[in-house]
Order: sequence, then C-alpha cells, then structure tokens
Amino acid sequence: MDTSMTHYRVRRCSVCPNDAEYLCASCPCDLCPHCKGNHVQDLRTIDHRVVSFHETYLPVQEICLKHPDHLYRKICKWCYRTDCFHCKEHEQISLHAMRNKIKHQKERTSIHIIRNEALLYRGVLMESIKTDVNICQNIFSFYHIDMLTNAKILKDLVRRVLRSFHFTQRCLNQKIKMKRYLSSAEIYEDTYEQTAIRLVHSLLSKKKTCLPKIHLAHHTSQLAMKELLEKRSVIDLLTQIQVTEKGKGRIGNEHLLKLMPGPELHQSVTLPNSHGCFHLTNVTSNLFWASYIDNNIILSNTTGDILYHLLDTPSDLLSGYGAHTVNSSNELIYIDKEYNIKKLSMDLKTTTTFLTRAQLKLRPQCIYWSLTTNELLVGMCKKKIEYVELSEESEKIRDYTWTGGVTRFNETGKLTQIIYRGDTGSGLFKYPCKITENNNGDIVVSDWSTAVVVTDREGRHRFSYTGHPPGSKLQPRGICTDALSHILVCDDETETVQLLDKDGKFLLHLLIRPPGIIRPHNLNYDVATHRLWVGSEDINKVLVYKYITRQDAVIDQYQTTTIMESPNENLTQETETPQDRNECLLQLMSSPELQRSFTVKDVKSCYHISYFKLDLVWVSESCNLVLSNTTGSTEHHLTDIPVDTFSGLHTVNSEGELFFIDRDYNIKKLSNDMNTITIFAKQTDDPNWTPRSVYWSPSGGDLLVGLGKANPETGKVSRYNRTGQQTQPRQHNNSDQEIYKDPKIITENNNGDIVVSDFDAVVVTERGGRHRFSYTGHPPGSPLKPRGVCTDAMSHILVCDNRSRTVHMLDENGQFLSYLLPKSQEMGVPSSLSYDANTHRLWLAAGSYKKYKVFVYKYMTLKDPPTDQEHPQDPEGFPLSN
Repeated sequence: MDTSMTHYRVRRCSVCPNDAEYLCASCPCDLCPHCKGNHVQDLRTIDHRVVSFHETYLPVQEICLKHPDHLYRKICKWCYRTDCFHCKEHEQISLHAMRNKIKHQKERTSIHIIRNEALLYRGVLMESIKTDVNICQNIFSFYHIDMLTNAKILKDLVRRVLRSFHFTQRCLNQKIKMKRYLSSAEIYEDTYEQTAIRLVHSLLSKKKTCLPKIHLAHHTSQLAMKELLEKRSVIDLLTQIQVTEKGKGRIGNEHLLKLMPGPELHQSVTLPNSHGCFHLTNVTSNLFWASYIDNNIILSNTTGDILYHLLDTPSDLLSGYGAHTVNSSNELIYIDKEYNIKKLSMDLKTTTTFLTRAQLKLRPQCIYWSLTTNELLVGMCKKKIEYVELSEESEKIRDYTWTGGVTRFNETGKLTQIIYRGDTGSGLFKYPCKITENNNGDIVVSDWSTAVVVTDREGRHRFSYTGHPPGSKLQPRGICTDALSHILVCDDETETVQLLDKDGKFLLHLLIRPPGIIRPHNLNYDVATHRLWVGSEDINKVLVYKYITRQDAVIDQYQTTTIMESPNENLTQETETPQDRNECLLQLMSSPELQRSFTVKDVKSCYHISYFKLDLVWVSESCNLVLSNTTGSTEHHLTDIPVDTFSGLHTVNSEGELFFIDRDYNIKKLSNDMNTITIFAKQTDDPNWTPRSVYWSPSGGDLLVGLGKANPETGKVSRYNRTGQQTQPRQHNNSDQEIYKDPKIITENNNGDIVVSDFDAVVVTERGGRHRFSYTGHPPGSPLKPRGVCTDAMSHILVCDNRSRTVHMLDENGQFLSYLLPKSQEMGVPSSLSYDANTHRLWLAAGSYKKYKVFVYKYMTLKDPPTDQEHPQDPEGFPLSN
C-alpha cells in the first residue's frame, strides 16, 4: 500500500491553527497545549474537564474466558470482576467508564492542585522567594548574633547551676560510702570481736569521734535558694528568644487575587418547584444544596435538575437560617425536625445522628463546618419569657427576649468551646441566624435584625458591624467570607450585599438590588472558582457572580490568545442634545422658590398629578380623577379609575389628550375638548398582568405602560405606538434577569432613559431596555420608599421619598446631587411630581389625608441670557420649548 497517497485527518485547535492534543468535554472544543493551559487557568472555565485524546479511546481488549468469541466490555460495580456482554451474573457497568472513574478519582485532586496552584503561581512565588531570600539573610544575621550572645550567657548560667548540683552529688556519694563503712564495721564486730569488749569500745569511740555525722541542712538550704535564683534567670533568658511558627512557604491571596471594578453575572440557575431560596451550600462548582419553604432541602446542579430531596428539616428554621452545611468529605450536615444534628453520607444512602438535642442543651439555629479545623460551629438561642406591667391598673403583658451563643464541636461530637459573653460580661448574640469563619480564624455571625458579630478564634469579641453609615439600621441575613478575607453580608433593610474588610471596615456595596433576584437573602462563596452564589427568598433563582480576578502579575503569564469583543458596542455620532443646549442656558438656583400653592377642593388625597397646560393640572385619588385650576376649582371630573394608590394612572400627550387606566384596567384616551373617550389598549391576554402606570413619551410619541404581577411579585414596562400596538415589552435586562417589582410611576429622560419608580428603588434603563442603574437612597444603601418621579430640562431625575419626606435630585447617571426640597412641616409628605417644560416649574403634590396641597416651585434660572432674536423667551425670561 502506498502510504504517500493515504489521506490523514489532523485535528486542529479550536482557538489557534496549531495541532490539537486535548479535548474539553464541557465546552466541547479541541485545544493545543498552549490554549489548554489558558483554558484551565481562566476563572470562567476553571471547572471544565480537559482530557488528552488518548484518554478517549479504549486500550487493547482482552478475551472472555467463559465466552472466547467475545471481549471484556463490562465490569462488576461491586466486586470489580470483568465480564463480557453474555455474562449476566453481576451488576455491570462499562469497563471504560469504570477505568476512567477510578483513574480520575485517584488523580483529580493532584491534577487540580498542580494545574490551578503550582503551575499558575510558580512565577509569582519564585519572584517573591528571591526577594525574601535576600531579606531573610539580612534579618537572620542579626538574629544569629543575638542567639550566639544569649547562648553564651545561657551556657554560663547552666554551668553555674550544674556546679552547685555537683557539690550536692559529692555530699550524697560521701554519705553513701560512710553508710557502707559503718555496715562493714558492724558486721566485723558481730562476727569476730564478740568477746573483745575493749576492742569494741575502741571501735565505737572511733565511730563517734573520727566519723562524725554530716549535716546537709545548711548546704541544701543554700542550694535551694541558689537553684531558685538560677532557674528564674534561665526562664527570663529563654523568654527573650521568640520562635515564630511558620507553615509551608506560601504567598498571600492579596498578591494573587484582586477585586474587579464591578461584579459580572456568570450564570443564573432556576430552582424548579420552589418560590425562593433560603440557604445555599456548595458541594462542588456544579452541585449545591438549597433549602426553601415546606421543609425542603434539595441537591441540585447548575442546570436546575433535582438530584436528591430531603424532608427531615424543621419548617421554622428554613426561612432565613443556615440549617445545613457540608464538611470536608462532602457529607451533608443538617438540623432535623427534632432539632438534632444529622449527617448524610456522600453517597446519599446513610443518615447518622451527629449530635442529639440533649447534647446541644439549647435549640440550634444555624451550623457551619470549619474546613480549616474540621470542627462544627453551631449557633443556638433560647427564649426568655417576661411579664411586663404597663401600669398599676392594667394587666401584665407577656413579652420575651432572645439570647444566643456559639458552640464548637470536634469531629467526634465532643464540645470544645462555648462563646456566649463578651469581655464586659454582656451577651454577644441575640438570635444567630447564619454563621461562617474567616481565613484568620475569626467567627462571623449574622445576628438577626441586629448586627454582624465577629469574635476571634478564642471567642474574644472583636467588633460588631451595624450598617453603613454608622447609626443606620441593619438587618443581616446571608453571610460569607472570600479568599481575600472580606466579609460579605446581605442587608434585608436596603436589599444590598455589603463588602467589609476583615476588621469590619465598610468598603463598598457589591450588589445593590441586583436584577434577577432584587432582594438578596443568602450567600455562598466557591473557593475553587472564586465565584459568589446569591439567592433570594422571594424568587426561585440563584445567581452566580464573578467579582474576583487574578492579579496582573499572574494574568501576564497566561495571556489568552483570543480577543473578547463587546457585542453591545454601538457607534454613536457626536450630536448636540437638548441637555447640552439646556446646560448652556440654565442653571440651578441656590434654593427653590415657592411660586404658589393651592388645595384641590374635590379630592381628599393627591396620589398622582399630570401637568396639563397653563394653570391646569390633573389630580387623582382612589376612584377619582379631576382637572383642577390653580384656585382649586374643578374643570372636569372622571370616576372610572381603579383604587390603586400612589400609581401613575394618567398622563397627558403633546396634543393635550389624557391617557388613563380605567377600573377594568383598559387604557383609555380622553380628547382635549373633554367630550370623547376611546379605548386605546385593552387589558392584556394574561389576566395576571395588570397595568399600573402610564407615561407619554414626548420624544418618540409612544406610550410607556408599567405592568405588575402578584405571584411572584414582578413587573415589566411595555411600549405602545400611536395606534395602540405593543412594540417593546420589557421585563428583563440583557442578561434575562427581572429588574422590576411593581412599576408605580414611569417617566423618560432627555437621553432616552426610562426612569421607573419601583417598590423600593428608582430603576433606570436605556431606551432599548438595558439596565443602567438602580438608585436606592442616599447615602448608598440607605432605605428608599419612592413615590412620584420626573425629569427636567437638564436631565436631572427628581424623586419623592416617602420615608425621609424629601425630594431627591440625581444626575442622569444616578449620582445624588442634593435634597432639592428637604423635610418641612409646611410641605408634609411628598407624593407626586410633574415638570412643566415650558416654564421650567416643578409641580408637587404633598401633605397628609384631607390636607393635601399642590405646590409650584421655581428652582432654575438663566445662566447667560441670550438675545431675543436667537432664543425667544417667555415674559419671565425663560426660553420657550420647541
């Protein structure tokens, strides 16, 4: 056969034109040795399974002894006996699968350590070691001189002590010899000199005179005092020698890892048949335990498949408590219905009791397995009932308080530590709901509705974090630590994930109202991939974020050959916008001026207002919508609106037509002459979605409609054209994550951004729907209860905060600028805003029930008045809008 004419197929790398030698079974893709190194070091693909091509083929087959015509293809699952297809005596699996399974089980850990630690950090470690060697030589030279000097002093002291002991030993030896001599003399006297009385007397006299008894009391007393002094000198000298215990030579994570500029969403996992996720525990990068309502703990993978279901858990602990953890052997440890702590084996077949309720004394609330010490940390609490007497005549009222503590158990279940009180004697914990451990050994406890309490390894209180800024309220829930010793905590009050350093100093808000879950409730950090898992108790989703990356020194050694290009990169022309023109003409006044205020006579509340024209404004309350003038008199009246409170149920277009939502949740249009009402858009086909707010876009001539859904609580914004056809429904951002809860009021900014006053935040998206930011209050992370919202000619975003009773002013990027209208007795509670683009006046509805008023403020003025020929002005000097 002519081999020169034979065609061979050579596998090429999927990334570069080199020959492929490896296969990624997770992607899948072919890789050359260089690209394979980049692939396994990238944090995005660090958990992929990369094998060489020869591992994908079977070795030379052997012939079955019972059936010579067949080869060995199977192996017994339990006794590992090889069989062919015709052997049916044992439970069989594929021979190739078993060989790969055994091989990978033996080598997986070693390969992972070599691939991800040794090879990656080799360059950085070698550079650091060179510097450390030079430093250590200089430092240890001084230590060497000190040790020689101290050793000489120590040697002299030991020699003096030994000299004293030698004197004592000589005295003892002399005494022993004397006893032997006397014994010999007595024997000689009894045996040979019984009759020689005179000789015996001479011997006795010699015994008394020549061999006097030696008294050692004086010498030994001096020796004891001297020995004590010498011992103290030795101890003092030894204490000056400091020996620092060092482990294996390693470099700190701060030299290998760093924080990214902002977190990136890596993956979203949907949990089937659940309404939320209360607690997370990672087993591997693709497997995790999750708990949710109705006593459920499930084992799931990243595709959302349920692999195991556990029902033996207490229902009152699942809602926000760390009721399960995983030990170093990947065994599940959880709290059962009887408040015992049990352990489920790795093969999910055997359940054993690790600790009983009687051993725990108090009721367990949360558990965490320390991978560094292989010990179990248990957060416990007890309820103390008290009867409080408010007055002498009233009956006593039953009240109760909670006190908690943390206990530590070793691998055998023996109690080794109890942490209950601080240095002052007061209790450290009230109601520990979740617990974790930091790299320095600190015990970090999320104390329900109180603080994050941190103690050191011995149980001494280090600090308690109560929120940012100091003095604000904190409701801690999920908690974890990362490879950089940061402390991450979910704050239920502000719906944020806050990042602290190991000493409790606030660093930043890592996540603020994250799209997809909106309300983060639990956290888990994957040490293998450095990814953060975030869950919510309201939505059945788990989001995986990447917020830590390699240091530049490590990344430079493993630069990838591919160039990532952003798919959302758009080319824009530099054109002058209305905002640019207005910034040249307008400027903010030092303080707003009240132009006028009036009370609308036919309404008791002012939930929403829409500026109409001149001195007319539409004002709505429950089932009531009126057109009022600045004297408070009613010009027109509508009653066909729903009872929704503080919702933007109406808006006015550029032609003066009113759009409003009726009681049947259809969108209707009232002509500008107030005579004709037509249906613009009917209720959606899905009755679960109901319109909550409307806004007419002056720039595009479209109608923006906010819709809400009750179960689960979520929302979306849809766009309708002039004919009433839906053109752009928007519920998710570009990552397919929910961004709204209940879109109450909608407006639009000059740059095309859609601004929505949601349940607890102001959510801003681009015109295409990409999420830009969410404003949750000032300072960042503070609670916000938004009501009315509008934008002005300078692209400012104005929002009413019902919680602080103020009006916030933001720039177009969500940066807080000032409190445009601070809290005042005259204004009351602000509820709605409307901006007059012609006169640049701000219309504000504020007050309380039956005491609502409409205020008109002036807060802008001309910067440099242009000539009348260039820009026509109104009588008060403001440029007229086009």
